[in-house]
Amino acid sequence: MYKVLAFQIADSIDVKNFKAAFTGEIYHSDADELFYRIEADKFIYIFRYGVVSFLNHNEVESSAFLQLITPFCRTLLTPRLSDEFVVETDSAKFDFGFNKIGIPESDPDMLRLIMLHVSQSVALDHFEAQTSKLLTETYHHTQVLEIKGTLDLRGVNLKRYIGRTLNLKNRIAENLYIFDSPEETWENENLNKLDLGLKKTFDLQARFRNIEERLSIVRENLDLFKDLLQYRNSTTLEWIIIILITVEVVNLFLEKFMGI
Repeated sequence: MYKVLAFQIADSIDVKNFKAAFTGEIYHSDADELFYRIEADKFIYIFRYGVVSFLNHNEVESSAFLQLITPFCRTLLTPRLSDEFVVETDSAKFDFGFNKIGIPESDPDMLRLIMLHVSQSVALDHFEAQTSKLLTETYHHTQVLEIKGTLDLRGVNLKRYIGRTLNLKNRIAENLYIFDSPEETWENENLNKLDLGLKKTFDLQARFRNIEERLSIVRENLDLFKDLLQYRNSTTLEWIIIILITVEVVNLFLEKFMGI
């Protein structure tokens, strides 16, 4: 029996520079991920979107590796999100259960696919948490608008709010590839069955749609806030113009009729 433990440790990991610095045996790699075989039954999976996944490592080993990779991380997360999954390798067929799976053999490609889905699940947890914070903040502003009839966001604060929303949207869009099936599953029937079963087990598609729906709500409110701010700014500008014209008229009146 093996145990997979995945951590969302940062917003992103520089996999290119880490690959150059770390001398472990690479089983698979591309621009977005690194899959290392440490021993015959020990693997480490590193993803550009900030997740590190361990198979069959104890706490001391995983902690030491996370310390090693820290300098290659951008925006470390505290606390770290994590997910644990049990793999049994003596099953007669694929057996999908809650928080565990049975597979017929200890095949590296199967183990890699399992670690991939556990890592995707942790990444979704991270995006869900960030989206929930944005949605909570949005509800606060709409409640203020309902009660006071005015928006409490303006200037720099509104720009920061827009920036957080756009950054989250861009990070999710940038990492959409994690929800695609690996190329290996297109040519291997067993890997394809495993991939489909794991997608159902972790409910990846439904969770991703939930994130998209929440972001859509935030975007709709964001458009409303921008329109309100533009209206407020245009109204203010109109009053400034009116006041300036009034002052100019008064000055002309005083100069012409009172000799001032």
